Amino acid sequence: MRDDDDDIQDYVASGWRKQQIQKEISMNEEDYQAVRKVLLDTLEQMNNTRNDAIEEVAKEIEKMTVFGKDTIGSFTVVIRGMKK
Repeated sequence: MRDDDDDIQDYVASGWRKQQIQKEISMNEEDYQAVRKVLLDTLEQMNNTRNDAIEEVAKEIEKMTVFGKDTIGSFTVVIRGMKK
Protein backbone atom coordinates (compact mmCIF):
# COMPACT_ATOMS: atom_id res chain seq x y z
CA MET A 1 0.00 0.00 0.00
CA ARG A 2 1.30 3.46 -0.93
CA ASP A 3 0.94 6.41 1.35
CA ASP A 4 1.37 10.15 0.91
CA ASP A 5 5.11 9.96 1.58
CA ASP A 6 5.56 7.66 -1.40
CA ASP A 7 3.68 10.09 -3.64
CA ILE A 8 5.85 12.96 -2.44
CA GLN A 9 9.01 10.98 -3.11
CA ASP A 10 7.85 10.19 -6.65
CA TYR A 11 7.03 13.87 -7.20
CA VAL A 12 10.39 15.07 -5.91
CA ALA A 13 12.31 12.37 -7.77
CA SER A 14 10.66 13.27 -11.07
CA GLY A 15 12.34 16.70 -11.05
CA TRP A 16 9.18 18.20 -12.51
CA ARG A 17 8.94 20.98 -9.93
CA LYS A 18 12.59 21.88 -10.33
CA GLN A 19 12.09 22.15 -14.09
CA GLN A 20 9.03 24.36 -13.58
CA ILE A 21 10.92 26.67 -11.24
CA GLN A 22 13.87 26.93 -13.62
CA LYS A 23 11.51 27.76 -16.44
CA GLU A 24 9.82 30.47 -14.39
CA ILE A 25 13.04 32.14 -13.28
CA SER A 26 14.85 32.02 -16.58
CA MET A 27 15.16 35.44 -18.24
CA ASN A 28 15.81 36.56 -21.70
CA GLU A 29 18.79 38.82 -22.38
CA GLU A 30 16.69 41.99 -22.49
CA ASP A 31 15.19 41.32 -19.05
CA TYR A 32 18.62 40.46 -17.68
CA GLN A 33 20.12 43.72 -18.94
CA ALA A 34 17.20 45.73 -17.51
CA VAL A 35 17.61 44.14 -14.07
CA ARG A 36 21.38 44.58 -14.27
CA LYS A 37 20.99 48.30 -15.04
CA VAL A 38 18.63 48.81 -12.11
CA LEU A 39 21.04 47.02 -9.77
CA LEU A 40 24.04 49.01 -11.01
CA ASP A 41 22.14 52.29 -10.70
CA THR A 42 21.11 51.35 -7.17
CA LEU A 43 24.69 50.47 -6.27
CA GLU A 44 25.89 53.80 -7.65
CA GLN A 45 23.28 55.67 -5.60
CA MET A 46 24.32 53.76 -2.48
CA ASN A 47 27.98 54.58 -3.09
CA ASN A 48 27.12 58.25 -3.62
CA THR A 49 25.19 58.31 -0.35
CA ARG A 50 28.08 56.56 1.41
CA ASN A 51 30.60 59.02 -0.02
CA ASP A 52 28.44 61.96 1.04
CA ALA A 53 28.28 60.61 4.59
CA ILE A 54 32.05 60.09 4.67
CA GLU A 55 32.64 63.63 3.44
CA GLU A 56 30.27 64.98 6.09
CA VAL A 57 32.24 63.16 8.79
CA ALA A 58 35.55 64.49 7.42
CA LYS A 59 34.22 68.06 7.44
CA GLU A 60 33.02 67.72 11.03
CA ILE A 61 36.41 66.36 12.12
CA GLU A 62 38.11 69.32 10.45
CA LYS A 63 36.15 71.55 12.84
CA MET A 64 37.69 69.86 15.89
CA THR A 65 40.24 71.92 17.75
CA VAL A 66 41.32 69.33 20.31
CA PHE A 67 44.13 68.00 18.12
CA GLY A 68 46.71 69.86 16.06
CA LYS A 69 46.11 70.78 12.44
CA ASP A 70 48.47 68.07 11.18
CA THR A 71 46.69 65.37 13.18
CA ILE A 72 43.28 66.52 12.00
CA GLY A 73 44.58 66.64 8.43
CA SER A 74 45.84 63.07 8.77
CA PHE A 75 42.47 61.91 10.13
CA THR A 76 40.57 63.49 7.26
CA VAL A 77 42.92 62.02 4.65
CA VAL A 78 42.29 58.54 6.06
CA ILE A 79 38.55 59.12 6.28
CA ARG A 80 38.29 60.50 2.75
CA GLY A 81 40.32 57.51 1.56
CA MET A 82 37.37 55.33 2.58
CA LYS A 83 35.27 56.66 -0.30
CA LYS A 84 34.41 54.32 -3.14
